[in-house]
Amino acid sequence: MDFDLSDDQVALRGGARDLLDALASPTQVRAVVDAGGGLDAALWGAMCEQGWPVVALLEADGGLGLGMVEIAVLLEEIGGHAAPAPFASTVLALDALAAGDAAELAGRLIDGGVGCVAWTRSVDAVRAEPVGEKWALTGRPDPTPYAPSASVAVVVAATDEGPGLFAVDLDAVGRPERESAMDRTRELGWLHLEATPAARLGRAEAVERVADHGAVAACAEMLGGALRVLDLSVEYAKDRVQFGRPIGSFQAVKHRCADMLVDVEGMRSTTYWAAWCLAAGDPEASIAASTAKVWCADASKRVMASALQVHGGIGFTWEHDLHLFLKRAQLDQLSFGDAPFHRERLAALLRPRVEAGESII
Repeated sequence: MDFDLSDDQVALRGGARDLLDALASPTQVRAVVDAGGGLDAALWGAMCEQGWPVVALLEADGGLGLGMVEIAVLLEEIGGHAAPAPFASTVLALDALAAGDAAELAGRLIDGGVGCVAWTRSVDAVRAEPVGEKWALTGRPDPTPYAPSASVAVVVAATDEGPGLFAVDLDAVGRPERESAMDRTRELGWLHLEATPAARLGRAEAVERVADHGAVAACAEMLGGALRVLDLSVEYAKDRVQFGRPIGSFQAVKHRCADMLVDVEGMRSTTYWAAWCLAAGDPEASIAASTAKVWCADASKRVMASALQVHGGIGFTWEHDLHLFLKRAQLDQLSFGDAPFHRERLAALLRPRVEAGESII
């Protein structure tokens, strides 16, 4: 069995890296961050021009007809550049809109608009009530990436029939203000919903699909960021001299870097397994997604902590790029459920097998 990326996927990664090297260099990312953070319009425009937001849409719907593995390839590169663009949120929103038969709203995102997904660990944070043939949402989900720039918000809410997925037209009802955030490579906003009109996209199955895809998207970004931080740490360990020797020659530093590599490779394996399961419609998809999020959230923390140790005092400074990746990783570790949430979800998914005396592997 071949677990490597295909030639087309490798070419996609190369093209993505070239675009991001040109438009999301450390200098360019810092320019956005120093201006208050959020969204780089030029970068997002270039992504849209190359068809990134519609990479997973069917060709009949104006997309490229690819899948979650290709999205993960792009997100790994985005994470490795800390790119200030709403790719993940828009792709996730567009997938939900396309599956929910919301063609007009989906069309805005296909044409270059921004989408966002409001997901909370507690589905009861937002309540949906029927109003005639429409729905109204009331509540406040967790801070939502790119809500201040989005045309459409996809929102998870509770109904009398169980959890449901809804679309809110932010062009019509208004967007939230940008909030101060530790991660300045992305913008955040609180969606204050007060009997806000919404269209239903789906029921519990649609909510689970968003949770799976969102978790894997966050994992792919964490993978890219962790790999970049590993590279920064190794290069610093080669160059930094202490007691007349590069610090990379010291056993303690070698072990730190080796542990980081083990964590990064584990992140890669679980992320791409989960991405493949989602793309293939594998029945293990939810198990794979939660497994990946547990590993990646925990491993990302370890990699970032080790990178700080290797860099020493300079790693804590604003002038060093490490803090951009560390802060971005902290948001990804929580997005679409943190590690404890996904451990609980895994237990719930696997418990029926255990009770039936079946293998969980």
